[in-house]
Amino acid sequence: MTAELSPVLKQATPVTAARGEGVHLYDEDGRRYLDFTAGIGVTSTGHCHPKVVEAAQRQVATLIHGQYTTVMHRPLLRLTERLGEVLPEGLDRLFYVNSGSEAVEAALRLARQATGRQNAIVFQGSFHGRTMGAASLTTSGVKIRAGIGPLMPGVAVAPFPYAYRLGMTEEEASAFALRELDLLLASVSSPKDTAAFFIEPVLGEGGYVPVPPSFLAGLRERADAHGILLVADEVQTGFGRTGRFWGIDHAGVRPDIVITAKGLASGFPLSAIAAPHALMEKAWPGSQGGTYGGNAVSCAAALATLDVIREEGLVENAARMGERLLTGLAEAAEKHQRAADVRGLGLMAATEFTAPDGTPDADTAARAHKAAVDAGLLLLTCGPYGNVVRMIPPLIVDADQVDQALSIWSGALAEADA
Repeated sequence: MTAELSPVLKQATPVTAARGEGVHLYDEDGRRYLDFTAGIGVTSTGHCHPKVVEAAQRQVATLIHGQYTTVMHRPLLRLTERLGEVLPEGLDRLFYVNSGSEAVEAALRLARQATGRQNAIVFQGSFHGRTMGAASLTTSGVKIRAGIGPLMPGVAVAPFPYAYRLGMTEEEASAFALRELDLLLASVSSPKDTAAFFIEPVLGEGGYVPVPPSFLAGLRERADAHGILLVADEVQTGFGRTGRFWGIDHAGVRPDIVITAKGLASGFPLSAIAAPHALMEKAWPGSQGGTYGGNAVSCAAALATLDVIREEGLVENAARMGERLLTGLAEAAEKHQRAADVRGLGLMAATEFTAPDGTPDADTAARAHKAAVDAGLLLLTCGPYGNVVRMIPPLIVDADQVDQALSIWSGALAEADA
């Protein structure tokens, strides 16, 4: 018998990666690609950053795994101390699991136990994971939810301030979405039954749409007024990706719970949930833990990642290179009618394709994506209709690499229009 991968696993590109270095991946024939996927935002310090590699190698030779509800280990303790330096003020207690989905589930468990309430409110287009509870919070596309029902009860979905889709300005969309949220609280999920708002500071799989700061401020006001917890899902936006350390920092709003994963450990599986002591102590005994959570090698890699981010100024670089990337994408889109909207925050940048009648144009997006990959630039699509092409380069990307990617993308747009 020959075993093979599941037939429903589909690659976004035809590349079989043999090695990675910095912003580049190399296939088995030695062809080099600009990797503007970063493992879906995971390889934040680039592929195989020497300091991350050295830290992981050193840790592997010392202690690979010390299960953290059985024994404690120093990398986990040091990482917890270091995260205290970068977390939003007051979020001084952490625990660790492996993936973003697990962290979302853990945050939901904490919110329900701490408030004694069942309901969670999410926002249209959200992506919070594929496990059962996380999938119940996810509305980025039916592929995450279809065929597995009934889903977990107690989830209400409110409109997201998606200005382009709504045909509004950003502030109009924010005001509209807040009014609709108030209606939902009055008609679907009573504030007294609502444990938490879950929100991504930038929609990820839902289309790379930044949340207007005024909307986040409105969520904070309503959370405070009703005793509802504000949960920032920073799995993709955290660790400098948006040009601030946390995506929610752009709004000057403090969340009650932060979820982080992806770029936390530069490719090693690790996620964390942070909350204030007074909130975290309301979790029920035995509700937090996991076999692999806080793995020693992953923690060592995360410590090295924090060092690299600080020493190389990667948060500031993400802001600068993100502005350069968005400016170039907007200039490229001006020449192509179907490249209808360019948006993003820091190094989360996207182009949305629509037909002349305003309907989603997934075919042109797919052609542009394929042309870019064929020319050596790895990208991903997203959005419920698959009509958004996104760019997620590592935080180490430089101006020459951004310009090279933009040149390839301009050619890909021309080919897609042909």
